[in-house]
Amino acid sequence: MTKELSTTFDPAAIEAKWYSHWEENGSFRPERPDAEPFTIVNPPPNVTGSLHIGHALDNTLQDIIVRYERLRGKDALWVVGMDHAGIATQMVVERQMEERQDKRTNYSREEFVQKVWDWKAESGGTITKQLRRLGCSMDWSREQFTMDDHFTKAVLKVFVDLHKDGLIYRDKRLVNWDPKLKTAISDLEVETQDVKGSFWTLIYPLADGSGDIRVSTTRPETMLADMAVAVHPDDDRYKALVARGAKVRLPITGREIPIVFDEHADPELGSGAVKITPGHDFNDFDVGKRAGFAPADMLNMLDAEARVCQVTDGLIPEELVGMDRFDARTRVVAMLKESGHLVPHITKTKKGEEVELDAEPRTIPTPFGDRGGVVIEPWLTDQWYVDAEKLAERPIAAVKSGEIEIVPKTWEKTFFNWMENIQPWCVSRQLWWGHRIPAWYDANGNVCVAESEEEAQAQAGAGVVLTRDEDVLDTWFSSALWPFATLGWPDETAMLEKHYPNNLLISGFDILFFWDARMMMMGYYNMDARPWEKLYLHGLVRAADGSKMSKSKGNVVDPLILIEKYGADALRFFMASMESQGRDIKMDERRVEGYRNFATKLWNATRFCQSNGIGASDTIKAPEAKLAANQWIIGEVQQTVVALEAAMADLRFDAASNLIYQFAWSRFCDWYLELIKPVFAGDASSPAAVETRAVAGWALDQILVMLHPFMPFVTEELWHSQGERSYDLILAKWPDPRAEVSKQATDAIDWTISLTTATRGARNELGISPGEKLPAFCPAPSDLARSVIERSAAAIERLARLTPVEFAEAPEGAAMQVTAGEDVFIVPLAGVIDIDAERARLQKALEASQKEAKSLEGRLGNANFVDRAKPEAVEKARDDLAHHTAEIARNESALERLG
Repeated sequence: MTKELSTTFDPAAIEAKWYSHWEENGSFRPERPDAEPFTIVNPPPNVTGSLHIGHALDNTLQDIIVRYERLRGKDALWVVGMDHAGIATQMVVERQMEERQDKRTNYSREEFVQKVWDWKAESGGTITKQLRRLGCSMDWSREQFTMDDHFTKAVLKVFVDLHKDGLIYRDKRLVNWDPKLKTAISDLEVETQDVKGSFWTLIYPLADGSGDIRVSTTRPETMLADMAVAVHPDDDRYKALVARGAKVRLPITGREIPIVFDEHADPELGSGAVKITPGHDFNDFDVGKRAGFAPADMLNMLDAEARVCQVTDGLIPEELVGMDRFDARTRVVAMLKESGHLVPHITKTKKGEEVELDAEPRTIPTPFGDRGGVVIEPWLTDQWYVDAEKLAERPIAAVKSGEIEIVPKTWEKTFFNWMENIQPWCVSRQLWWGHRIPAWYDANGNVCVAESEEEAQAQAGAGVVLTRDEDVLDTWFSSALWPFATLGWPDETAMLEKHYPNNLLISGFDILFFWDARMMMMGYYNMDARPWEKLYLHGLVRAADGSKMSKSKGNVVDPLILIEKYGADALRFFMASMESQGRDIKMDERRVEGYRNFATKLWNATRFCQSNGIGASDTIKAPEAKLAANQWIIGEVQQTVVALEAAMADLRFDAASNLIYQFAWSRFCDWYLELIKPVFAGDASSPAAVETRAVAGWALDQILVMLHPFMPFVTEELWHSQGERSYDLILAKWPDPRAEVSKQATDAIDWTISLTTATRGARNELGISPGEKLPAFCPAPSDLARSVIERSAAAIERLARLTPVEFAEAPEGAAMQVTAGEDVFIVPLAGVIDIDAERARLQKALEASQKEAKSLEGRLGNANFVDRAKPEAVEKARDDLAHHTAEIARNESALERLG
């Protein structure tokens, strides 16, 4: 029994209802023990996070795949969970404490960590509720958290195993140091911003008084820890100096440092000499090592808060010790100027007058911490490192051999370039929230690495006092275990055995190295197998003008607002339809609205079916059909299913969504329902009506199943509205038409549609009323044309509004031509329109578009405009040119029809 649908489609009224129904009924759980598994894991969002447009894209694509594979009978598991997000979460809790005039250091480590757990219980995980709003069919019964006990067990085991195998070690190296958060951070957490700064040139006297060397820098304060001056080995200006072991004596500190050869120095830039501060610059660190300086001997002139501290040789003046790095910069420049060791920069004003400045003004790319918001300092410190180069070997080989497929393939080059030049991975963070590093030290600094304090004590021996490492592990270390630790590893579980390796990973390209590559490393190291068969990398969602979304620009789009306005189904369909492999998506709210209209179209089509007694089908196989329209729609379903499966196999989300959109909107709603209307105008109990109701109900069911992965809410509602069902749509079976249809019948319908479409288009071009009946002449009809017109003249009259149609030459005079297949129809226009007036109107419109197109072509052909204009202005010009080009073609075609 059907449930009568309301006259209007209201997404909000159905979405919450169906999601809670699915979740309460366990529809998302993998409970098909004999079925082939299909497994995917979500990139775990931060426990502090909320749904942004990138999450909406990422999770929509995953849900489409999971729902599709579930419909195909797979034992589908979508692992869901959250990342503890060490820095972000600690910041949130500390910020709340600051609002209460409280701070972390007022508590013991254990007390603070408990406060974080309390925050998580009360406020964390907002995003999981928002993922439900989006319709994500995740297995919430197995929700994971990277700080859960079983996950902590996995993390500790991996750390200890890597250490035993010599793949994790403690070392002194440079890190990205956030002076505000007082912790090392990853490259991903560093944002480069252009900052107006200065470029100072300093004079370094030779120690023997025979001359000087000039060096330039944007960070003059670091000269307090300079350890060398580097010149290129082929630079003839300095060969003699290096050969005799000459040194320079630094101003301010008086430290004597060597002049060394290194190819890092560029002879073409400035003096060709560069100052080397290995403790405070990543390039200089490498130069320093090549020059023979051990990291332990490199000078460190800053403390954890980026204040000047005394170095080991004690040569930094006491007045500078304790100063903030930027205050020290100002003072160092003043001291250099006072001592005559600063080269002035001469520039000219607009009037041509020479002006002397302390430095050359420059815009400098500067690293900022994305959370601390302060300038990041390269800082020399002891940290724990993973030998990423060794762990990268198997992932590199796997991608090269095809064992792991990266889609789109264009990302392989980037992957290899990074992996083959990978640096040691710093995995320690100076935080309290996170997985504490399982390392204990004795009084002499000897380290014991173990999964528990008891095991560490056993290693050290009875009576040896041990102190645990204060640091925690980088968040990416634990999330790298996601594909297997979420399935119960290191325990041998049934879930692990069945669902590892996973089948697919979908992620943004921006975390290819920070997460995806590390999952490959950890998968091969711990499981001796790839983490997944295929890695799909999608693009970014950008603003409508193509620019990157950012809060500072005010162009961020909130997906929840779009869901409120248009429904989750419309947003999901927009994401899928715009996801073209390797390309970013431009946000277009009008298209989201358009896909809400698509859902409304299907809603109204279902209401039409209900009004004509068309209800739920009871068969997967196509019903028997004799009528041409019914055979045609069965054939269309068959073709759509085959093409849709091919698109999904290739992860062409755009192609797949377009296929089901075109089939549902055009073939079913616009044509099939129109073709079958006459059947219901007669005897409702006739064989034709009975057959048509069966076929129409079946075809609508196939649409709902095929569309469900993309638009789960509206399809589930329509599925149940069509009659009593023994199961929900989410657990239905994928279409399998298995029917033979008459090619003669399907060709007849395709021909009728072609004639109708061509006629309607020609009427529109010439401004002829769509309802006006017109005579038509076909002097040389094909067998198909003759057969269709003789048997279905009433349908041609109703659809194309052509009557009578004669197989004869058309009378002389103005006429328009329309074609269907190889058949040409002549439609006389005398008395239908004012031909002269119409010709004049079309000619005027044509000339206007030609003029606009020429102007736009000139503008777009001007490199100055394309390079200097705002991107949105260039994009608009291109859109306008495309519009006028199409108008030119349309008007020329219309004029040609008039003769």
